[in-house]
Amino acid sequence: MKKTYKIEVDCANCANKMEEAAKNTAGVKDATVNFMTLKMSVEFEDGADVAAVMKDVQKNCKKVEDDCEIYL
Repeated sequence: MKKTYKIEVDCANCANKMEEAAKNTAGVKDATVNFMTLKMSVEFEDGADVAAVMKDVQKNCKKVEDDCEIYL
């Protein structure tokens, strides 16, 4: 399953950090962040609990970029 979320991030470098943090989260098959459109697309592994995985993604993104926001 793939879902897209609105995000708030200040620069392209920060967006890259968010993308890497999301990709390294358990339950995430792939993730891309588009700084120009301020959107994050997340592809989940089969059987993953989407809500729980996205909470972990948000925590991991906050570790690398504390002023970023993902609107779930």
